[in-house]
Amino acid sequence: MLHNDQLDQWDRAHFFHPSTHLGQFARGEIPNRVITGGEGAYIVDRDGKRFLDAFAGLYCVNVGYGRTEIAEAISRQAHELAYYHSYVGHGTEASITLAHMIMERAPKHMSKVYFGLSGSDANETNVKLVWYYNNILGRPNKKTIISRWRGYHGSGLMTGSLTGLELFHKKFDLPLSQVIHTEAPYYFRRADATLSEEDFSADCAARLEQLILERGADTIAAFIGEPVLGTGGIVPPPRGYWPAIQAVLRKYDVLLIADEVVTGFGRLGSMFGSGHYGIEPDIITIAKGLTSAYAPLSGSIISDRVWQVLERGTDENGPIGHGWTYSAHPIGAAAGVANLQLIDDLGLVANARKTGAHFVDGMRAAVGDLAIVGDVRGEGLLCAVELVADKDARRLFDPAQKIGPQTAAALLKRGVIARAMPQGDILGFAPPLCLTPAEADLVVAATAEAIKEVAAALPG
Repeated sequence: MLHNDQLDQWDRAHFFHPSTHLGQFARGEIPNRVITGGEGAYIVDRDGKRFLDAFAGLYCVNVGYGRTEIAEAISRQAHELAYYHSYVGHGTEASITLAHMIMERAPKHMSKVYFGLSGSDANETNVKLVWYYNNILGRPNKKTIISRWRGYHGSGLMTGSLTGLELFHKKFDLPLSQVIHTEAPYYFRRADATLSEEDFSADCAARLEQLILERGADTIAAFIGEPVLGTGGIVPPPRGYWPAIQAVLRKYDVLLIADEVVTGFGRLGSMFGSGHYGIEPDIITIAKGLTSAYAPLSGSIISDRVWQVLERGTDENGPIGHGWTYSAHPIGAAAGVANLQLIDDLGLVANARKTGAHFVDGMRAAVGDLAIVGDVRGEGLLCAVELVADKDARRLFDPAQKIGPQTAAALLKRGVIARAMPQGDILGFAPPLCLTPAEADLVVAATAEAIKEVAAALPG
């Protein structure tokens, strides 16, 4: 389809795209794609091409596209009251209702929710609260945060430091000194192939304990982790991982931040990943699935244990010195209320569990035996296919070959969007929670075809 190219010119001249090769885009070496609509699991671009979005935007459009219930809730709120702040006890019907709905769904030991706009700013909030917490308890040296290699927690200064992916550190002078990293629970890439999942989990916990002891337990404030590694490769934890990690954290009085930006509100087939894996966090980070990305909103859910210390801090020092202009923005909150109601009404948590099992099992059956497929893994409606040069040796491809991006491009030709994950040749899938079994089968079939096409073009 022919276009007036003014939009393309404006795009390349004025739009700073995130996570993009800026030079190649500006020179026109990377195509732009203007998305104009969507419904259910599908999006449509300005050429009228329809794609099954098997990554739900960025893991976030949980209820699917085109949900008029959320659009109408946003419209009603904008007409009634587009904005008012939440400082000094102010609230709106939407923000108060949403806080109540979240706490109804959260683990029982959680107490309050602070609202922001993105997962990145929520994790910035979390770090500040952890530092405040330890200052109030008279532990000024207990400030270091332990994250994991390959974890993703945002791209700000602290949150980019927490993220354990090279791209988010390189040339940004990150990570900051208050953040250190430990072993990723990435069983497929374990150094010792003889380890069972349980033994590998025990080794991860032992490495964490060693790191705490080397740095001094009186300096370690918190550990942050996603229930399932997301952008680092969509890696479910090996058996026994979370119990082993939590035992170490309790031993040394280290707070646990569960980053549930991806896993919260149904993606694993459970309302929260914390409940799914028996995690008992002190703080939970939420965002994406909170509004299904129909409006920006995030949250930090605070446990009763931490909340009691925060209250004490304000009794001793006055109002807490933290807030965003757009905290608990009423339009975002209205979207959240409608979204959570829709998740319930449509039975999307149960669908993620049932259709997710069908999807992951189907993917294993269709591509698991292919010569360049090293691993197929997943939980709920999260799935990853890892491509390797040597299956038996788990030898990876040379990154310069760009096997993952090639395969994602081959999938796109077949009308399916998957994500080529960073630091490896990994195809990631995180479709809307409304995905049907028939749509899951379409994604599986297209993935098998795409992998075979790329494999056939390999030398030798």
